[in-house]
Amino acid sequence: MKAFIENLPKAELHLHIEGSFEPALMFKIANRNKIDIPYKSVEEIEKAYKFNCLQDFLDIYYQGASVLITAQDFYDLTYSYLQKCATQNVRHTEIMFDPQTHTERGIEFKTVINGISKACEDAKENLGVTSLLIMSYLRHLSEEEAFKTLAQSIPFKDKITAVGLDSSEKGNPPSKFKNVYEASIKEGYIPVAHAGEEGNADYVWEALNLLKIKRIDHGNNALQDEKLIEEIKKRDLALTVCPLSNTALQVVTDLKDHPLKKMMNLGLKVTINSDDPAYFGGQVNQNFIEIQKALNLTKADIYELVKNSFQYSFLDDKTKQIYLTELENYYKLNN
Repeated sequence: MKAFIENLPKAELHLHIEGSFEPALMFKIANRNKIDIPYKSVEEIEKAYKFNCLQDFLDIYYQGASVLITAQDFYDLTYSYLQKCATQNVRHTEIMFDPQTHTERGIEFKTVINGISKACEDAKENLGVTSLLIMSYLRHLSEEEAFKTLAQSIPFKDKITAVGLDSSEKGNPPSKFKNVYEASIKEGYIPVAHAGEEGNADYVWEALNLLKIKRIDHGNNALQDEKLIEEIKKRDLALTVCPLSNTALQVVTDLKDHPLKKMMNLGLKVTINSDDPAYFGGQVNQNFIEIQKALNLTKADIYELVKNSFQYSFLDDKTKQIYLTELENYYKLNN
């Protein structure tokens, strides 16, 4: 089963590029930019990557991001992740990035987007991995701040496909960002949002009805509400589920209790993703391998999850079909 998973062509739809920051690369870039971080070695950084909740993680996440200064830094971060995609047979990835994490500390928007997008272009040519970018608003900041980020993004619209909403969920409901989402959609961005990770089912309802999202990031707590489950199915929305993230942040205490199989049995369209792989113990293949073991998923289950990852990506239909055909051929040969 492990080899079956590792060799499957797949897509990843929920990945924060700042959360792919491996300790060795963080240490290297910190030294390059002569920035002091409170760790004397890669091992010390790795030890710090243990959390009890979302906020514990966010504290070190923002600390790590603080060493990113130049376009080359953002390029190196992104290309490193895309190289891992290539080795794991990830054909396509939809990368979230947090401009406000960087613009708040004086880094220009163009520095961030130019570094990330150049790495994406080079990875497509050199590694055969396609990608698109999701610009995420930080929900612990104000909607006014999000509007500033939207304005900064306009000259780079050709490099950005979608907008998202991440950071501390509790106390920052989707309704807080209703107006900036309306404006973002008018600019041509596809709306997605984190909802139902720590927030309850009401947060998911708000994301659907007020933000008009086209995909739900996480969505675990949608299971609290039967009507919501039916609404998600009616709208044909996928959930980008992140198993190892859920256990690392204590959203789920044990992978054996993860609701992923229940979601599938209810008819929800689920995908598996790594979220912040450097911090949560594994890239996307590791997420597949560990959830498969924990829930005793079959090859047919894995195939369905991977098929969803392509089907509910924001790729054009022609490219989707190329990837889906490759997946189908692999499954027929290895089932």
